[in-house]
Amino acid sequence: MSKTREADKGVDAEAHGAGQAAARPNEERAKIEQAREAWDQRRASGAKDRDWDFTTVSGLPVEIVYTPPDTEDIDYLRDLGLPGEYPYTRGVRLNMYRGRLWTMRQFSGFATPKLTNERYHYLLDRGQTGLSVAFDMPTIMGRDSDHPLSRGEVGRCGVAIDTLKDMEILFDGIPLEKISTSMTINAPASILLAMYVAVGEKQGVDSRLLTGTIQNDILKEYIAQKSWIFPPEPSIRIITDIMGYCAEEVPRWNTISISGYHIREAGSTAVQELAFTLADGFAYVEAGIAAGVDVDTFAPRLSFFFNSHVDFFEEIAKYRAARRIWARRMREKYGAKDPRSWLVRFHTQTAGCSLTAQQPENNIVRTAYQGLAAVLGGTQSLHTNSMDETLALPTEKAVRIALRTQQLIAYETGVANVIDPLGGSYFVESLTNKMEEEAEEYFRKIDELGGVVKAIEMGFFQREIARAAYDYQKAIERKRKVVVGVNEFVEKGEKIEILLLKIDPAIEKEQVANLRSVKAARDNKALTSSLQRLGQAARNGENLMPHILNAVREYATLGEMLDVLRKEFGEYREPPMF
Repeated sequence: MSKTREADKGVDAEAHGAGQAAARPNEERAKIEQAREAWDQRRASGAKDRDWDFTTVSGLPVEIVYTPPDTEDIDYLRDLGLPGEYPYTRGVRLNMYRGRLWTMRQFSGFATPKLTNERYHYLLDRGQTGLSVAFDMPTIMGRDSDHPLSRGEVGRCGVAIDTLKDMEILFDGIPLEKISTSMTINAPASILLAMYVAVGEKQGVDSRLLTGTIQNDILKEYIAQKSWIFPPEPSIRIITDIMGYCAEEVPRWNTISISGYHIREAGSTAVQELAFTLADGFAYVEAGIAAGVDVDTFAPRLSFFFNSHVDFFEEIAKYRAARRIWARRMREKYGAKDPRSWLVRFHTQTAGCSLTAQQPENNIVRTAYQGLAAVLGGTQSLHTNSMDETLALPTEKAVRIALRTQQLIAYETGVANVIDPLGGSYFVESLTNKMEEEAEEYFRKIDELGGVVKAIEMGFFQREIARAAYDYQKAIERKRKVVVGVNEFVEKGEKIEILLLKIDPAIEKEQVANLRSVKAARDNKALTSSLQRLGQAARNGENLMPHILNAVREYATLGEMLDVLRKEFGEYREPPMF
């Protein structure tokens, strides 16, 4: 036989082999579909389902069983990839928890800086690896503790911070170069960040070594949480100022924690949380680019904050979909070249809205499942709620149990040994795809409305969340969704017998007295000059951060600095929504 004919025969054999290989998946699919059809017939004739809504907690329909055809459109390398590689569906680190466990945080803050500092030391001594600061309502709204509107609220739902002195006390004995700190603050975020930098200076810590996060997600405030101060345009300007400043001076700091958590707590579905959070993130990226900041300068320092609710698999699919959507958009739409810009690095908090006042010990179990879902979904940081948080700020015992819950997941369950252990599950992969499809549909609607800010002004997000919250509540009232201890398995005559943390009303008087002492001791001439320069910077478009930091160093109060900005930017009033 000639060499040419031998070669031709080889090509024919190769083509024949390829044809057979192509035919095999089709044959396999046909066998599976045939088996499934027969199984469905047997089930229909011999097995009756419960009278129940078989959906996720967000209302997405769930099939009784998933098979290979449900995931046949997945291209492994395109849609999943390996951990630490684009599109990061399976995780953002090459070795995930084998290299480093997630940061274990507890959201802590109450009463005075001194008392909260004592709680921080208590938690750090028991194995917590990062701090998460909860502020009281006056601080969140930009009011000093001696303001008339602050009466009765000082130190109630978090720690009161009025001046740099309070921040010095809050972190006394805590080396800022060794601890990552997350601060849940939005409208006044620039000021709290400046105070943190100033405390670092007093400790002799270079700002370039500071690590942590400010929430600083003002768009989410207009959508869900409602703790804004300024209108959207100047609020976005402050955020881009923070981005530019931190890129140069605090490069290891996460400048925004784009937060779906509060969107979910307001009543959204998991899909809405996913879509609205990422839409906000894209809006910040566009704002940064419009302000002239290179996308790869600020995008690596954007982080995310998600809720972990009670539907175990839906939550895991949500995190996986978020990573894939963000990576694709950042690379393909916004032209980010640095792989760090493609990463969804996220903190998770278990669902506060899922906790019940009835049978509060059940909350320990809820939190454990929610924490496990966050870990299986690949979180970088986790806060587990305490069982008593629906009743009051948590006691030390409740906080310790919540922290131990994370440590049990990390060290006893074995789930930290392998990356994305549910990857490849027909159900999880199908649900991940469904979450992505539903989110893309929301992105299309938001674009049609003119973008995130326009959609906020039109009340789109607010109405969508209100409708979802209403539907979920009706499902509970009709017992189509069961909440153990609330609408089923109720204990008649139940008495709550757990200790609760109570804030002494004298705390407010103490905080106000401390504030007055700081005001009496400061250099009023230097203070006035720093506030005047801040106002000028607000008018002429300078980056505000250096001027805020100068005022902080002169012990200007939170309220004094924000009043200067209120004068320049005005205050936001939400239009009525129907």
